[in-house]
Amino acid sequence: MAASFAPLHHVLFIVWFLPISFSLSFFFFKAESISNVSCNEKDKQALLTLKRGLTDQEHGLSSWSDHKDCCIWDGVVCDKNIGRVSELYLKDLRLGGEISGSLLQLEHLNYLDLSFNDFNCTPIPTFLGSMFSLTNLELYGANFCGLIPHQLGNLSSLRYLDLGNNSDLFVDNLRWMSGLSAIQYLDLSFADLHREVDWLQIMSKFPSLSELYLSNCQLDSLNPSLGFVNFTSLRALDLSKNHFNHEIPNWFSNLSTSLFELHLYNNSLKGNIPPSIFNLEKLEHLDLGINSLNGPIPSSVGNLSRMRALLLDQNQLNGTIPKSLGLLSKLETLYVGKNSLTGTVDEGHFRKLSKLNDLYMSEAPLFFNVNSNWVPPFQLYYAHMSSIKIGPTFPSWLQSQRSLSILEMSMSGISGKAPGWFWNWTSKITSINLSNNHIECNVSDIFLSSTVQVLNIANNSFYGPISSFLCQKKIRKNKLEVLDASNNLLSGELSHCWKYWQSLIHLNLGSNNLVGGIPYSMGALVNLQSLRLQKNSICGDIPSSLKKCSNLRLIDMGDNHLSIIPLWIGEMTNLLVLRLRSSEFKGYIPQQICQLSSLRVLDLANNSLSGSIPNCLKNISAMAFPDSYDISFFSMSLIYPYVYASYVENVQLVPKGKEMEYKENLKLVRLIDLSSNNLSGSIPAEISDLSELRFLNLSRNHLMGKIPEKIGSMKELESVDLSRNHLSGEIPSSMSNLTFLSLLDLSYNNLSGRIPSSTQLQSFEALRYIGNPQLCGDPLPKSCTIEEQSLNKSPIGSVEDDSENSSFYIGCENSCNPRQLQLEADINKLFLYQGC
Repeated sequence: MAASFAPLHHVLFIVWFLPISFSLSFFFFKAESISNVSCNEKDKQALLTLKRGLTDQEHGLSSWSDHKDCCIWDGVVCDKNIGRVSELYLKDLRLGGEISGSLLQLEHLNYLDLSFNDFNCTPIPTFLGSMFSLTNLELYGANFCGLIPHQLGNLSSLRYLDLGNNSDLFVDNLRWMSGLSAIQYLDLSFADLHREVDWLQIMSKFPSLSELYLSNCQLDSLNPSLGFVNFTSLRALDLSKNHFNHEIPNWFSNLSTSLFELHLYNNSLKGNIPPSIFNLEKLEHLDLGINSLNGPIPSSVGNLSRMRALLLDQNQLNGTIPKSLGLLSKLETLYVGKNSLTGTVDEGHFRKLSKLNDLYMSEAPLFFNVNSNWVPPFQLYYAHMSSIKIGPTFPSWLQSQRSLSILEMSMSGISGKAPGWFWNWTSKITSINLSNNHIECNVSDIFLSSTVQVLNIANNSFYGPISSFLCQKKIRKNKLEVLDASNNLLSGELSHCWKYWQSLIHLNLGSNNLVGGIPYSMGALVNLQSLRLQKNSICGDIPSSLKKCSNLRLIDMGDNHLSIIPLWIGEMTNLLVLRLRSSEFKGYIPQQICQLSSLRVLDLANNSLSGSIPNCLKNISAMAFPDSYDISFFSMSLIYPYVYASYVENVQLVPKGKEMEYKENLKLVRLIDLSSNNLSGSIPAEISDLSELRFLNLSRNHLMGKIPEKIGSMKELESVDLSRNHLSGEIPSSMSNLTFLSLLDLSYNNLSGRIPSSTQLQSFEALRYIGNPQLCGDPLPKSCTIEEQSLNKSPIGSVEDDSENSSFYIGCENSCNPRQLQLEADINKLFLYQGC
């Protein structure tokens, strides 16, 4: 279905677990409120020199004036006894430019924070290693690049070093760190540390180190052979998003008993979870998600009496969930989804979980089996329970959950009628996903509180006139942004009440029993990014009011009864996907369609379109140039993310003759399908400029002329279907350059001459060339005559001769009409081919 349930907790928990050494630099404050001393003139001039070298787009340094005492400048703190600058808080000011060496004149500076600025991938200044008074150096997310300077190892007083989230930093070794004898907090996240194989031994030698953050550092070994690692003071360890393709080492169980936070998610860890890891009695946060761990969850998990967050999702864990989990009375977050865990989950698993508010159990073959009168001890905020067995009856325990914000119960085996209390039971709900069940409900009974942003009831048995839902007065103040009611039993005409639904971003009413026209009032949906009305009985014109929906990225009106493609379609310049197949469209393909420069999918197949193919298709730059469109923007246009989940648009396409559903992978598709129409004229030579096109289908039309000579320049093509037209001439030799081609169909045309030689073209069945009586060469059983060989020499390889087959076809060509003999020749070719 069109929803994805991969949790986003590994990002969101940054908010929950801020660094222990969380400093005042989190806030940018005005220094005059805490300082009443006069600034040293030497320090003042040093700061003014620093300012001159910086770019200050947000004017965050506007208070830095020669006419003011520098101790009252924003971001400046002076020692109240001596009037010397001791701290600089320049965080998140969008500063850039050059960091002046005048900072060296600030002899008493102990705190420097330049985080969340943009220094345009310049190196970290080496002179910072000569600022010996520094105790805190924070350069997090400031866009520094290059080698981390060894000189930083001279800062023997440094307690807090944060170089995290500068994605292009690297080290050649870490031996220089031995001088950081006072270090307590170290963040090198996103720096490339893979060149230092002894990183673990080096890091473990700091006696005061309490927090170590090495996420996304391209580390590949935790040295499993080590029996002991001397992290004596460690309280927080983050080694997430590395490449540890081995088991969790035993030395983890010997970590400091003060460890309260351990992140190992998104590595390649395998093997069992060692039971001893649950002996770290002070552990409050354990994240082993997104690995390849297998085996059961150890029952010793119940020993973690202080555990607040346990995340084991997206592994290969099997067996049953131990009931000892129910002893974790302080547990707030439990993630066990996307595993191979089996068996029953019942009341005992939640016995003491009174603080649980975030539950992720989705996509595991579990059976949630509780009594119908069960009242849970918890109040959930987030319930992610899709693709586990909950039904057949509607879960009555939900009625007790008055704080619920996110409900994900897709594919949960729930059937029968939705209870009357369901649509009124909570005023805090923001997302409801009940898709892919067997729920019956009259849409007029649906009530949405003003907080609901996502309603996904696709693939159920909701029934009744669509207008009875859209036009009811009690939900006119809705804030709905996603509505997916596809694949239900909705009926009637689309209403004229769209002015009450102007928050909608994604609308899918496909695969219902809707009739009538598209109302003009749908133009009120000015925030709409995707509009899907496919597989209904909607008729008539597409109203021009939809021009107002200029944010549309996806339009799917396929499988309806519509009239003509409007000329104003060219004004929808943000459009990425246009699917209008099988909707009885008549008339021409408007030239204006070439103005859709961002278009990646153009599907007009199986209509009654006539005239020629526009010769301006090369103007669709997203199909002509690599990286002409930001893929991340493309993805986000068709994905609606919300807490720990997302709604993902899906489109049914026919890229290789078989209908397929595209969701997250839609961003990779570039397709033109104009098949099964009444198009005439030639294939425009300009189509060869679409060098990024992957799927081209022009079959079952009345196209004439030659295949474009430069078709071989379309090197990304995976599928080409030009069958059942009236194309003539030779197959261009450039087609041998299409090395990615996995489907080719040129059958039933008037093509002649030798099939060009290439590994690719000869790999297809003879059926793909059948119905071209004057075509010869492998894989057809008809070999080319000497005359044909001389006229159609292939640039690749040599021509094999089969004199027996050649004489058969020479005889036919000299005495028979090829059109009259086509059927018989086809049968003979297949017989001979199968014989080979």
